[in-house]
Amino acid sequence: MESQTLPVTGTYTLDPERTTIKCDCKAMMGLLTVHGTFRLDSGQVTIAADPAACAARAGVIAGSFASGNSTRDADVVSNKLLDAKAYPEITFSGSGARVRDGGDGWVLAGSVTAHGVSQPVEVRVTGARAEGETARFQAIATLDRLSFGITKMKQRVGRTVHLTIDAVGIPD
Repeated sequence: MESQTLPVTGTYTLDPERTTIKCDCKAMMGLLTVHGTFRLDSGQVTIAADPAACAARAGVIAGSFASGNSTRDADVVSNKLLDAKAYPEITFSGSGARVRDGGDGWVLAGSVTAHGVSQPVEVRVTGARAEGETARFQAIATLDRLSFGITKMKQRVGRTVHLTIDAVGIPD
């Protein structure tokens, strides 16, 4: 992780307009990588002097998936995959950051709830820096869609979803 000025301790509300959530997933039996985005609904990050007291939570709008292909987008948010009408929000909640092995960033353990199922996840925080009055956080995570009961379209949509988050927080 590059040298940077860390955000001051405190609580930050994530700005949905300046936060991006990118996802990548293999499709067509692994022959194609689909790139898409989701919109953040709400979120908060707490930075503490003791990493074990750090925490984060976020809500993502399940029906906001966008890949630039309207047919694909409709399939993803339909009951074929996310079923955004029945499960409109995907959430993350985590606490207790620890330095990643090798000292390259941090890991925040937590859980993701999607499609009505909660599963443990480790989010790798790859960057956290002060930007004037705000803070910017970068993180990555990998999810197994089958573990959330999202099992349809196995031949067309890959099992693993990679998320890349770039979030801007405003101090409370």
